[in-house]
Amino acid sequence: MEKLESMEQFEQMKGNGKHIFMFSAVWCGDCRFIDPFMPEVEEKYKEYTFVHVDRDEFLDLCIKLDVFGIPSFVGFKDGNELGRFVSKDRKTQEEIEQFIGSLS
Repeated sequence: MEKLESMEQFEQMKGNGKHIFMFSAVWCGDCRFIDPFMPEVEEKYKEYTFVHVDRDEFLDLCIKLDVFGIPSFVGFKDGNELGRFVSKDRKTQEEIEQFIGSLS
């Protein structure tokens, strides 16, 4: 999974191609819960580039996108938001895959 390094990178990625931004933080236990199976999810949905966004580094972006719970996912294609799975609840692999499968 790529790691977001700057707001400029976010804007470029958001506007070009298919991306799923995963908002997370080092201290978040529910975020660590999904770490073991995320490589499998990425492998299954190769049409997307998955990007890890550290909530603490990009708090302004979280506010801009109304991401107030983690782990959360926001999908974009060529500048348009495809969908979001945003909450503070723990997420299962099945829930994440169902969300990604619903994007169009």
